[in-house]
Amino acid sequence: MVRVEMLLVVVGLMLAAVVLVGVGEQLRLPWPALMVVLGATVALVPGLPDAFVVDPELILPLFLPPLLFATAQRTSWAVFRARWRTIALLAAALVLVTVTAVAGTVWVLVPGIAVTAAIALGAMVAPPDPVAVEAVAGQTPIPRRMISVLQSEGLFNDATALVIFQTAVLATVSGDELSPLALGTRFVAGAVAAVLLGLAVAWLARTVLGRLTDSTGRSALTLVLPFATYLAAEEIHASGVIAVVVLALQLRAGADADEAAERITQSSLWNVVELLVTGIAFGLIGLDLRQVVAAAGDELPRMLGHAALVCLVVVVVRTVWMVAAWRVVRRTDDVSAAPRTGREAVLLAWCGMRGLATLALALSLPTTLATGEPFPYRAELVLIAVSVLVVTLLVPGFTLPLLVRALGVDDEAEAEERAEREIVLRARRAAMATMEFEQKVRDLPEEVGARMRDRVERLEAVLSGETPSDEERKQFATMKAVRGQIADAQASALAAARTEVLAARREPGVDPHAADRVLRRLDLRTVLLD
Repeated sequence: MVRVEMLLVVVGLMLAAVVLVGVGEQLRLPWPALMVVLGATVALVPGLPDAFVVDPELILPLFLPPLLFATAQRTSWAVFRARWRTIALLAAALVLVTVTAVAGTVWVLVPGIAVTAAIALGAMVAPPDPVAVEAVAGQTPIPRRMISVLQSEGLFNDATALVIFQTAVLATVSGDELSPLALGTRFVAGAVAAVLLGLAVAWLARTVLGRLTDSTGRSALTLVLPFATYLAAEEIHASGVIAVVVLALQLRAGADADEAAERITQSSLWNVVELLVTGIAFGLIGLDLRQVVAAAGDELPRMLGHAALVCLVVVVVRTVWMVAAWRVVRRTDDVSAAPRTGREAVLLAWCGMRGLATLALALSLPTTLATGEPFPYRAELVLIAVSVLVVTLLVPGFTLPLLVRALGVDDEAEAEERAEREIVLRARRAAMATMEFEQKVRDLPEEVGARMRDRVERLEAVLSGETPSDEERKQFATMKAVRGQIADAQASALAAARTEVLAARREPGVDPHAADRVLRRLDLRTVLLD
């Protein structure tokens, strides 16, 4: 019966996610934040069974791999090469500073707590979540450049936090001291092993995909790979987070220009998967509030007071860090660094949303020590971690649209349109050059060549987002039926355009999101030709 009730909860969360996507668009609010509120409301209804309690050890392996994979596909190696300093400062240095500040605060607030247990709490609440950033910030008119910075931070900071958490918990359970040298060695070894594993799996996947002719099977393989890579990394004590991110980046970097139909299929598949998995994950965050509150018991008011202070520390540390980073970055000539303005510093500070990693680490705290005694202050540590998650997720989630308008950062949309326009022009030039070459090689009449060049000229408008008219569609179909050579020439021109866009996507300074939008329109144009 419990399994049936759990299945009903999962199906209900998926249905709620589909409904709240529409509600969020109407209200101009991020639907994942609405999912958390819905889950918390349902969880606190008296008399409901505890069927929705999920094994904490399954939360990360079930939800993190597909969502990390989907998020990492939207960026590129070029972005990481251009922003490696920013990523290092946010994904490593800021995490360490946050862990230290939170651990010190808790050690003062809770007399008798072990330093290692306080450090474990700091590791739980330190990393902003890339899934939460994409789900919440991606729904608001924030410049893609800022979202890219936040995603880059979130894709790697989980790895830092996980190593600190696991080492601190092990030291607490065993009663040993925490060795900074052992911690650093473990992190470096785990990161190197994860990178190698991700590259190896990507190479193997490319080899297998090259032998699969069925598009359904190829899409299914991309769905299995993130889970397999994450579990394999965990088995060899490497970072599953880094391994999945490297896998996604390498697969995207090796994309072929001729995979138009497959890209459209996989994009549609991953859009659905991401929506449903995100809905279930954020719904479970709300549902798990019930067991957290129940574990606190009569000590809930006191614990909430401590939680409020820790939330304040987390927000202040991130804000001070971003302001300091802005004062340093504005003196440099690195245009890829962030934040470059005071408005960007405020925005990046406000978008430190915690998510799945914080929840999973909090609920995975052991219940007993090696001696058999209860884990000290476990209920309070879990409550504080979940409180930080809820505050940093819901408050920015519901106020971010107002903050964006108040800061005026949405006026950068024009600059992003110019960046996309440049990619469109590069695609058009590549297509036109190929079209002229095809006309000469095939010795086509000038009249036919003029009509083909007219089609390529029209390509610029299509890639800019304009929809072709019915008359143009009919004309295109007629030309294809009558003159196969014209279709072949246009296919070559579109292939050249796709190759140019993919090349642009790999270049430093090019927004992968803008390139992906242009590439999708080219893919749709190619499928229409086929």
